[in-house]
Amino acid sequence: MSHESHKRLESIKSVREGKQPRISARMEDYLEVVLELVEFKGYATTLDISRYMNVSAPSVTSMIQKLDDNGFLRYEKYRGIDLTKDGLELAKTVRQKHGTLLEFFGMLGVDRETANVDAEGIEHHLNPKTSVRLRKFVTYLRANPKILATFKKS
Repeated sequence: MSHESHKRLESIKSVREGKQPRISARMEDYLEVVLELVEFKGYATTLDISRYMNVSAPSVTSMIQKLDDNGFLRYEKYRGIDLTKDGLELAKTVRQKHGTLLEFFGMLGVDRETANVDAEGIEHHLNPKTSVRLRKFVTYLRANPKILATFKKS
């Protein structure tokens, strides 16, 4: 095994041994959809979530109950879904990461559909420190269009 392969394997191992997040990517997706629905319609229902996420209503109910148990939202059957302060903060953070990634990929010349798929996958795994630096970089590029134009010509 090469030295580089060994280093990469050790790197993967160290990440896997790290602290596991208290919320999964799927849970973040649900919170993001709830936020979008509430902002769009004023409320979110399990049926709406089921339609937008293309999952069964029982699956939505199960996940919503998990999110309620973990303090990210309040759910009362037949009453509706409300994000808690923690749930709202997390949903907005995920949305912001997604937006930053979309803009960055667009700057790289990636088509919108591909950028959206890639952002959806990456947003859940991006360290908050990395997200802040990426946001600063995107802001820098936006403020310096000549640099971006030079890159796009290459």
